[in-house]
Amino acid sequence: MKTKKRDRDGVFIRRGSYWISFVDSQGRRKQRKLKGVTSLTTAKSLRAKELENAEKARLLGYIPPTKDSFAQLAPRYLKYQQARLTPAAYERTRGIVEAHLKPYFGQRQLSLIRKHEVQSYLTSRLADVSVESARREFFVLSHMFSLAVDWELIPANVAKAIELPKAPAGRIRYLQPTELHAVLAACPEWLRPIVGLLAFTGMRRSEVLGLRWLDIDRKGERMLLPQTKNGDARTVWLNTLACDVIDSLKLGAPTDPLFSSDITPENVSLAFLRACRRTKIADFRLHDLRHTAASWLRMSGADLQDVADLLGHRDLRMTRRYAHLSPAHLSTAVKRLDGVFGQAALAAAN
Repeated sequence: MKTKKRDRDGVFIRRGSYWISFVDSQGRRKQRKLKGVTSLTTAKSLRAKELENAEKARLLGYIPPTKDSFAQLAPRYLKYQQARLTPAAYERTRGIVEAHLKPYFGQRQLSLIRKHEVQSYLTSRLADVSVESARREFFVLSHMFSLAVDWELIPANVAKAIELPKAPAGRIRYLQPTELHAVLAACPEWLRPIVGLLAFTGMRRSEVLGLRWLDIDRKGERMLLPQTKNGDARTVWLNTLACDVIDSLKLGAPTDPLFSSDITPENVSLAFLRACRRTKIADFRLHDLRHTAASWLRMSGADLQDVADLLGHRDLRMTRRYAHLSPAHLSTAVKRLDGVFGQAALAAAN
């Protein structure tokens, strides 16, 4: 005996609560729990309203604005991002939302937030933090509004047309070879291989401390990083110095880390800072070892794309900070025109 097919496009009860099912203006089926609704009549009325809004949006291209507050959007956004970001990147995003965006926009109705309010937020933050920090916070805010548009909560992203302050030129501070030797000698024994890998490969601190033996392809002279700061996998190619560092370590099981889990990022940075002070090297941070690797790659003739690939830069603009460090290759490049045009062109020009 055939059972009657359930009519999904209607009202139903699930676990004691009324739910409505309907097709939105984009042709997508939606199901929504009706909080606080206790009668079938009210549930049908709310469903009819959703259908009316969907039809209006289809005919007029109009999306009724939500009455949700910014604070109500925040947990939905964070849940969405948690599934897409690395744990470290998610924590940075969560910190921005919870510590800065929610306190400022708070209970403001999302659909009533205007461009001038976003501009005022940006201006207030620029007075308290660096341009880079203010830009990062703005990008998170703009992404929240963009997703709210996708989720049909608001008709437009009010942050889209705001002009951001220009990001300052990236900081470049690198060590001379003799300085690097001196710092390595001043480092405690446990720190030397970490500093060596940072300087000889240009890796990030988190990447080095997260290395496992199964990530090392010693025969192929490379390391395979399953997930980096950008959330992508990356191959790190090893030179002789980096291979020597790895060979100096005690081999462990494939899933064992290269470096003890007792070594924290904070301990590494602090111990390195003390080594720099002992050698009287000022204004130098652990992350500057990454700049050291990139700078010497450029000064040794590597082109910008190679440096970007080796460092794992997604955007070549991040690598252009090192462009001025290798002017010799530009001189060599322009002289190639001599062979192309030759003496005939010189005679014609005179």
